[in-house]
Amino acid sequence: MTRTNSKRKTVTRSRPAKAPAKRKSPKPQVPTGAASTALTRSGTKNAQVVAMLSGKMGTTIAAISAATGWREHSVRGFLAGVVRKKLGLNLVSEPAESGRVYRIIDTPADRGKQAA
Repeated sequence: MTRTNSKRKTVTRSRPAKAPAKRKSPKPQVPTGAASTALTRSGTKNAQVVAMLSGKMGTTIAAISAATGWREHSVRGFLAGVVRKKLGLNLVSEPAESGRVYRIIDTPADRGKQAA
């Protein structure tokens, strides 16, 4: 025969309150144009590449790769992820005799030339 222990007290343990879930903050507004180049520190490879792209003639992936020591796929990733998305710059590419040339266009007049 088994006995039931009717004198047993039920103990309720209080759990510590959970902290409210952290909410992700909205993406910060990225300035466009000349103000966005201020986001890159001077003297870095990123600043060097942005300066190469900002020139009137632009540059090729091979030239960026030679200047920075990055491989071609890393240069393409930098162009897409940093230049276009993070810095918000208008990067255009055009075919040329020496290969595809990439450059940053800032002014609306330059953008009109590209669209035509």
